Amino acid sequence: MTTAPDGRPDGRPDDRHDTAVDPGDGLPGWKRDVAIFLTGQTVSLLGSMLVQFAVMWHLTIVTRSGSVLMLSIVFGMLPQAFMSIFGGVWADRHSRKLLIIGADSAIATITLGLALLMLSGVDDLWLIYVALAVRSTFAGIQTPAVNAMVPQIVPAAQLIRINGINQSIQSGMMLLAPVLAAAIYASFDIVAVFFVDVVTALLGVGMLLLVRVPRLVRHDAAGAAAERPTYFGDLAAGVRYIRGHGAVKWLMTIFAVTMVLIGAPSYLTPLMVTRTFGDEVWKLTTNEVFWAAGMLAGGLAMALVGTRVTNRVALIVGTTFGAGVFTVGLGLSTNMWVFFVLGLLIGVMFTLMSAPSMAILQETVEPEMQGRVFGFVGIVMTVAMPLSMVVFGPLADRVSVQVLLVVAGALLAAFVAAVLSVPSARRSLAAISRPVEPAEPAEPAEVVPDPPR
Repeated sequence: MTTAPDGRPDGRPDDRHDTAVDPGDGLPGWKRDVAIFLTGQTVSLLGSMLVQFAVMWHLTIVTRSGSVLMLSIVFGMLPQAFMSIFGGVWADRHSRKLLIIGADSAIATITLGLALLMLSGVDDLWLIYVALAVRSTFAGIQTPAVNAMVPQIVPAAQLIRINGINQSIQSGMMLLAPVLAAAIYASFDIVAVFFVDVVTALLGVGMLLLVRVPRLVRHDAAGAAAERPTYFGDLAAGVRYIRGHGAVKWLMTIFAVTMVLIGAPSYLTPLMVTRTFGDEVWKLTTNEVFWAAGMLAGGLAMALVGTRVTNRVALIVGTTFGAGVFTVGLGLSTNMWVFFVLGLLIGVMFTLMSAPSMAILQETVEPEMQGRVFGFVGIVMTVAMPLSMVVFGPLADRVSVQVLLVVAGALLAAFVAAVLSVPSARRSLAAISRPVEPAEPAEPAEVVPDPPR
């Protein structure tokens, strides 16, 4: 019987520490695990999106108040941004699989409680706000853990492809969820939507229990198990890592600016459709469908040919610049169908930018830092869109939407050009432009699945 450096007699990594064993391309049964994982997350995502649409429509119909809708967005998004700071650290300190299961179960519990209260006749607005805030809080724990767990079960060479598939799934849900939510809400009521969400969350948890996740262990340079730092030490280390890692810093900067400047078109295009082309419902619906179809097409393209992309940074930079140009075109367009097609192309560009960006982060960032890095990515994704509306929304009541779209697109294109003019940015991005060639380990790393709980 051998003794491990951390004192365990079986030679296996200690589950109390996350990280640094790279599963590599030799992960046995990874296709099965990824298929189960993505299926479970898709089912869970569908339930969450049903609640998102149903709550928005319910509050609109019941209150007809813009302030109520604004508060629902605040309670539904800001807690996730705040909790992502902590969730990222927890994803590096604890079992990511158990964090996802715990967060999904908590969301199902609070949703079930809200459904039962509304069935009993208690339907005060503050209850919905509390439920939205709690759901958002646990989403801030779940999301970094999901993103950090993906490279544990996916070979590095397949990350861009799997991220493309995941983007396609999310875009497909954007097409399906509104239709399904409308059917359930119109046929029954919002409580029925809550019950569907509870069922989908439990199905997602059940499927995740079937996924085998390799255990990772953090070591110091000498090879002994590293002493666990304090929580805030881990948090500070994550901040220092992002600031000191040029490639990660620039990639996250590009992602953040793109989210802010693409957020404006995605929110303001319905307003331009109404003001310029008419307020018929089918026109607004068509606009949303074209954007979602573009994102779906981009995801499918990454799923099909993503593994053959040899210069990922060129793809990211080119599609970001293209999104800026097409956004300028939105503002200049006077034909409705040209406007819709340009929205579709922006959706394609955004997915072709985001899928390789996520793959690079999952591949480049050391396993023990991924939870914290994706925690900050979660903050960017959660805050950027509302932030863009805080700036562009009030401006849309003072100047035309066309002008705002042209300005947003021009700023995004100019930002890409500015980044490329910085020598340190070019060097940092060039270092991560090509996929890492899978190494042939002398001895395959032992993969130890999570024990049944």
